[in-house]
Amino acid sequence: MSQFSVTFWGTRGSIPCPTPHHLEFGGNTSCLHVEADGQHLVFDAGTGIRLLGEKLSQLGVDDIGIFLTHTHWDHISGFPFFGPLFEKGKNVTIRAGHLKNQGGLRSVLEGQMARPMFPVPLTQLSANLKIEDFECGATLTPYGPDLQLKTAPLNHPGGATGYRIEFAGKSLCYVTDTEHSVGKRDKSVLALIDQADCVIYDSTYTDEEFASKVGWGHSTWQEGVRLCQEANAKKLVIFHHAPEHNDDQMKRIEREAHAMWKQAHVAREGETIVLL
Repeated sequence: MSQFSVTFWGTRGSIPCPTPHHLEFGGNTSCLHVEADGQHLVFDAGTGIRLLGEKLSQLGVDDIGIFLTHTHWDHISGFPFFGPLFEKGKNVTIRAGHLKNQGGLRSVLEGQMARPMFPVPLTQLSANLKIEDFECGATLTPYGPDLQLKTAPLNHPGGATGYRIEFAGKSLCYVTDTEHSVGKRDKSVLALIDQADCVIYDSTYTDEEFASKVGWGHSTWQEGVRLCQEANAKKLVIFHHAPEHNDDQMKRIEREAHAMWKQAHVAREGETIVLL
């Protein structure tokens, strides 16, 4: 039987929050693990990817695809600590859709791991590493036609890519980081999440907080609800939690979100959502 699931290894936005007040919802930055019929897809390489790497090594997974939304620090800071990169015989392909005309992904990763920022340069990794740039808006089929990744540009400083993963009649959308315009739904996002089974959405702020954060490149959980309802999506997962939102505040957001729409859910680090 085919399997299609997503596990959250990092739910936090902006910066890791390793404190006693961020335990229930998680303190690691963005990282998802999607399993689809034996394929292992990783979305973003925030600090959560370190523990994911340990898990994939324990499972003996040799082929891993990493797909980045963008390359701000909170989404790539875990990349140099991803264990499979240091193992011979592992095949890791990392892709991004926002840098094709900005020097490419390789230059960003090389710069991140260049001395004096990091002791091991990109060229000394033991795994078979492939780095690929694609044009945002393209449909990717790196694992054959049965598993499609549709992409769309997001409204974020420096650019970002949203993903819609389609497999066996089910659809999972990963839409972070993106900023909305008050009172106006983002048509690109609406098209991407149309009738999706599950939408993971940038819910860094509340509507009340958003007024002082315009231009920062993020959205709100209330806008996520509005988008999902307009797009007839089945489930919203509130994601990319603000560092200042501790567990008590996240519980309050969860109560308010459930009151607004019963299909709204707040992501917790370590949880798995099974689509198939």
